Amino acid sequence: MEKIPLTRAGYDKLQAELKQLKSEERPAIIKAIAEAREHGDLSENAEYHSAKEKQSFIEGRIKELEGVMSLADVIDPARMSGAIKFGATVGIVDEDTDAEKTYQIVGEYEADLEAGRLNIKSPLARALIGKEEGDSVEVRTPGGDRSYEILSISYL
Repeated sequence: MEKIPLTRAGYDKLQAELKQLKSEERPAIIKAIAEAREHGDLSENAEYHSAKEKQSFIEGRIKELEGVMSLADVIDPARMSGAIKFGATVGIVDEDTDAEKTYQIVGEYEADLEAGRLNIKSPLARALIGKEEGDSVEVRTPGGDRSYEILSISYL
């Protein structure tokens, strides 16, 4: 089994979600199913079917999170330096539009583009890995080829 890279913050967030699902969501849905059963005929009981569907989702998410956490390789970016690698916070500028952006390169389970956390498997992250400050990278995106210059690299 391949290890799943996560930052400490990403691991803690997944752990909190798992705890919340097990301690709050699971007991609440069990109670909802029991109440829906009391309403009689299960074949025409929409509340019961809805609760069972939600229970299935919750149990599936619990299993997924437990699997991810068992394979997690927690990496502390603060201990790193040098060329871009997992955990780096990278400032880049689009060479065509001069738009500046900052991303942290993280694992797929903690990626959130709107929050500036870039999936390590994305085309941009793969192009950035191993590069240094001042380097230019070419990235093939669905919208066409883009050129970026690396402005800064930090490990927080």
